[in-house]
Amino acid sequence: MDSKLRTELEAGVFRRLLQHLDKRKDVQNIELMILAGFCRNCLSKWYVEAAVEHGSDIGLDDARELVYGMPYSQWKDNHQPVATDEQLSRFEEAQKVNE
Repeated sequence: MDSKLRTELEAGVFRRLLQHLDKRKDVQNIELMILAGFCRNCLSKWYVEAAVEHGSDIGLDDARELVYGMPYSQWKDNHQPVATDEQLSRFEEAQKVNE
């Protein structure tokens, strides 16, 4: 497989992941962090890092809007409840495992 095809396939997979996450707004970032060690915010930060590596200047707010499909503040207001004590405890335990 040549690098151009690989890049196109990876881009398609990334778009599919974003579509899937958009359909699953019920899955909270903290749950993603607990189970997978990354969340939508991580994807946004990785997007910014990749842009920098390619000499582009994409801010975190713009990257978040690409990942969330709307401004981050709007997504938080509409889809992100406050984390429960149980979630926070599970998150802390997951962080210990990843150290």
